[in-house]
Amino acid sequence: MKLHEIRPNKGGESRNQKRKRLGRGTATGQGKTAGRGQDGQKSRSGGKVRPGFEGGQMPLYRRLPKRGFKNRFAKEFTTINVEDLNRFEDNTEVTPELLMETGVISKLNDGVKILGDGELNKKLTVKANKFSKSAAEKIEASGGKVEVI
Repeated sequence: MKLHEIRPNKGGESRNQKRKRLGRGTATGQGKTAGRGQDGQKSRSGGKVRPGFEGGQMPLYRRLPKRGFKNRFAKEFTTINVEDLNRFEDNTEVTPELLMETGVISKLNDGVKILGDGELNKKLTVKANKFSKSAAEKIEASGGKVEVI
């Protein structure tokens, strides 16, 4: 939990507080216009101002320049380094499912890519979607095998 995720309990500060009953006569303090004021868009039923509306002024999301491009079809791989594979025993078959179970990665995204940072001291069979050139060399140099899924 983070500070920005904290929310108050449902129903305001305390559930003991009674709901305001609006429009029940002038004596209640919330009669006639029911706290909405006299006239205008917000006094009407269904009278909301849409998100981002700034009273007719050019809204911020249109004032700011648009830059860049985000490819909707790009694949996002979860990356781990060769040194992270040292936790496994010799001759283990390392698969994305095993990496998830052991907590090396938290989510798969579109697959796993093994990068070549660090040293590998174990002989492993590593199955992943992608390998960097240096990672493949290090795995094979330690006596292991590289298999692209």
